[in-house]
Amino acid sequence: MFDEELFYKRLTELRMAKNISARDMSLPLGQSPNYINGIENKRNFPSMQVFFYICDYFDISPMEFFDMEAHNPSRLKDLCNKMKSLNDSQLSLIENMIDNMK
Repeated sequence: MFDEELFYKRLTELRMAKNISARDMSLPLGQSPNYINGIENKRNFPSMQVFFYICDYFDISPMEFFDMEAHNPSRLKDLCNKMKSLNDSQLSLIENMIDNMK
């Protein structure tokens, strides 16, 4: 079941992780300056087309948008791409470091 509250929260979380104002996000989407603010304040809800534009803006897929465990999916995707070229020893070091952070 879809939860609108989670959508509003996630949009705000992703925007803040990108360190951009609601106004500065609205304009590249081709919307009025207050558009994203209206969504985050639960006055508006985007169409499917605008939702896809929002995902493109964050450089994430719709699935990544709804992955609430990934706090910064765009950055996570970048890190995963960088790790593809690492050897097993280097990956083990990163894995150990992550385990120690938990």
